[in-house]
Amino acid sequence: MPISKCPQKSEALWKAWDRKAQKNGLRHQVYAVNGDHYVGEWKDNMKHGKGTQIWKKKGAIYEGDWKFGKRDGYGTLSLPDQETGKYRRVYSGWWKGDKKSGYGIQFFGPKEYYEGEWCGNQRNGWGRMYYSNGDIFEGQWWNDKPDGEGMLRLKNGNRYEGYWQRGLKNGAGRFFHLDHGQLFEGFWVDDIAKCGTMIDFGRDEAPEPTQFPIPKVKILDPDGVLEEALAMFKKKEEQQGD
Repeated sequence: MPISKCPQKSEALWKAWDRKAQKNGLRHQVYAVNGDHYVGEWKDNMKHGKGTQIWKKKGAIYEGDWKFGKRDGYGTLSLPDQETGKYRRVYSGWWKGDKKSGYGIQFFGPKEYYEGEWCGNQRNGWGRMYYSNGDIFEGQWWNDKPDGEGMLRLKNGNRYEGYWQRGLKNGAGRFFHLDHGQLFEGFWVDDIAKCGTMIDFGRDEAPEPTQFPIPKVKILDPDGVLEEALAMFKKKEEQQGD
């Protein structure tokens, strides 16, 4: 008696294709519909591990770490230079959730860059900014601006040491006019010195000293007068804010 065998059930083609399309491990080149392409490691169809992404529209290149489809870890972002045609480094540092977070260096131009801490694509924490005009700021940042304690050293050697808010001098601080041999110590509001004292400081070594030294203060209690003036100013500011 003939024995009949049931034919094995064949797998649907789409399942085989889908299984082959699953991206895990190292892939040499994967293109997106918009022309972007990625070379590197995958996990569960997401960029994960080491890899290089190239965005066709802007020509940007990211080389570094990925985590579940987002830049996460250490990596470098580069853009094509319109003048030379070569790639120039824009940012090298740490990322989290596709944003600059942690320590990193951002290049704004050939002679202008920032090195320090980042959070959510903004300069936050301690950092040092080198400006194209030769000035250097070193101190605390918040929401991409100097905020907290910091020092601004100008190209000519003069410097400000004190407090900042929203990128402006605000609060107690000292300004060293080393070119003229003077020191101003006082209180600032939005980059304007409101009250303080000026004394000679290193006048003999200054390259352009003032014609005459600052005369000594003759009042009995100069510190008390300054404190009183500062208190009156703060009280006026509070009244205007109400």
